[in-house]
Amino acid sequence: MSTDTTAVEDGVRRIVAGVLRTAPGQDDPGPDTDLWSAGLDSMGSVSLMVGLEDEFGIEFPDAMLDRETFSSVRRISEAVRSLV
Repeated sequence: MSTDTTAVEDGVRRIVAGVLRTAPGQDDPGPDTDLWSAGLDSMGSVSLMVGLEDEFGIEFPDAMLDRETFSSVRRISEAVRSLV
């Protein structure tokens, strides 16, 4: 997958939508939407992390496994780009 900012954010959005079970283009979280307020929980965050690792061929280091890293599409995209 491309590390282009838009491509990464699009991939992250798609995975987030799947975890939050939103239909594509319908109630998708914005780049700065608080995902925890939008329904993300601890089980969902694990699914999200695994989906991101599979999609982008990365592994999140322990130091990044916190609520803040997975707080929004923008924060997740920044973390993914730093690891690609």
